[in-house]
This record gives sequence, structure tokens and C-alpha cells, in this order.
Amino acid sequence: MPGGLVALLDDISVIARVAAASVDDIGVAAGRAGSKAAGVVIDDAAVTPSYVTGLTPDRELPIIWAITKGSLKNKLLILLPGALLLSWLLPSAITFLLLLGGAYLCYEGAEKVVEKLGGAKHGKTLEDPIEDPAKFEKERIGGAIRTDLILSAEIMAISLNEIGTISDSFWIRAAALALVGIAITVIVYGAVAMIVKMDDVGLHLAERESQTAQRTGRFLLLAMPKLLVTLSVVGTLAMLWVGGGIFVHSLHELGWDLLYDLGHGFQHFIESITGALSGLLGWLGYAVFSAVFGLLLGGVIVFVLHKVLKIGHEAGAH
Repeated sequence: MPGGLVALLDDISVIARVAAASVDDIGVAAGRAGSKAAGVVIDDAAVTPSYVTGLTPDRELPIIWAITKGSLKNKLLILLPGALLLSWLLPSAITFLLLLGGAYLCYEGAEKVVEKLGGAKHGKTLEDPIEDPAKFEKERIGGAIRTDLILSAEIMAISLNEIGTISDSFWIRAAALALVGIAITVIVYGAVAMIVKMDDVGLHLAERESQTAQRTGRFLLLAMPKLLVTLSVVGTLAMLWVGGGIFVHSLHELGWDLLYDLGHGFQHFIESITGALSGLLGWLGYAVFSAVFGLLLGGVIVFVLHKVLKIGHEAGAH
């Protein structure tokens, strides 16, 4: 009996170690996947505040909550099962999905650059008058969720591709993808909620009697417009950098190495002449290469869609 008990305890300890290792694998896979998708996350966080622009302050948080729920449904109910099924039945298709997603991000980024440089705007813009607030709010939520679906699809594809290099276990892939989806959604929309309410917090502090509170409030009120502009610029750069990088790397996976070799050749050149900062500046050099390529690719797509095919941008302005 004691021997049997010892054997049982030993079996339990083995199972516990395996379970702990699996949890650790999930954490590692989710962490690496999340870092690879960071650029798309930045764009998601930069894009979303625009969807509450022009609406009353009391509707900002309910709208963000509605978008958050839509984002979780996108990731957990639509994209997660689809990604796992695709990785099981047709794993080679993931590379082509990454190509399409990278091209879309390049297109979005290039279109924003063209509009900022004075090009024609496509779809309803934020400067248009709001005639029906309820309808406008519904349209903004729907537009945000559609944009989130595309960005989330790219995040899940990147994550799945990264997780696949760490583990072949179906359950680890599923758990890691779910963890990435939930964590990114909470981080992005939690940050967005804080950003869009910053001016309200600043106004509240500015009305307090404390001089420190007033100075802090005035700082927040002055910083809010600049922060939104900065986020818009960062989001555009992130789309071009991530989209271009994904496209180049996906072509490399398919055996088209020219752009990949050029980009990494440029990176290695920067590293060879920058000494102690070679790692950072080399990475930055490759990011710049990816962004420039993304702008060129996106510009071609913008020209073909809007000038040749005369297709407007129906998702609305960001």
C-alpha cells in the first residue's frame, strides 16, 4: 500500500510538472506572439479614439465598451476557430493570408499619407455634420468593429505563425491564441478609454482648488490634442512598417528573397557602422526599409483602387 501511494504521488507529480510546463509554453508562446503583433496593436490603439470623435462625452465609454465586446467576439468566436481550423487543414494558406493582410495595412497607411498631403478623402469624414447622432453612433461602432476584424485577423495570423514555431500542440496553440486575443483587447481598449477621457479628467482637475491639481488639469487639457495627433502619426507609421515587413517576410517564406535580402543587407550595413548602438539602429534601419516599401506598395494599391477602378473607401475615415 505505501508503495502504491508513493507511485500514485509520483504519477501526480509528473502530471503536475507536465501541466506546469504546458502553462509555461502557453505563456512563452503568447508573449512572443504578442511582441510580433505589437505594430498592429499600436495601429489599433491609434485608430480607435477617432471613432468617438464628434460624439458627446457621456457616450464615449459606452461606445468603447461596445467596440471592445465586438473585438472579443471577432477574436474568440470568429478568428480563433478559423485560425485553428486553417492551421490544421491548410497551414500553407497562413502565409498568403499574411500577404493579404500586409498589403491591406500598407494600403490603409498609404491612403492616410495621401489624404494628409491633400489628396481626395474617400468615404464619410469626421468633418461632415452629424445629422442623426444615434445612427452615426451605430455606424461608427460598426465601422470600428469591421476595422478591428481586419486588424485582429492580422494579429491572429501573426500570432499563429509565431506560436507554430514554438509548439505543435493544438491545445497550446488554442490557449496561447486566446490569451493573446484577450490580453491585446484589454490593453488596447483600456488604453483607448483612458485616452478619450483624459480631457474630462483634466477639466475636473482644473476646477479643483489645489494649485497642483489645476496645473495637472491644464497640462492634460493641452496635451490631449497633441497626443491624438501623435497617435495618428504613430499609427500610420506602424501600419506601413508592419504591413511592409509582413509582406516582405511572407514573400521570403514563399521563396522570393530579393526584398528580404535587401532589407536585411541594409540592416547589417547600419549595424556595421554604428558601434555600440548597432542593435537598435540596425533594427530601426530595417523598420524604415519596411515602412518605405509599405508606402510604395500601398501607394500602388491606392492608385489602382481609386484612380483606375474608381473604388471608394467605404469604411469611413479614421
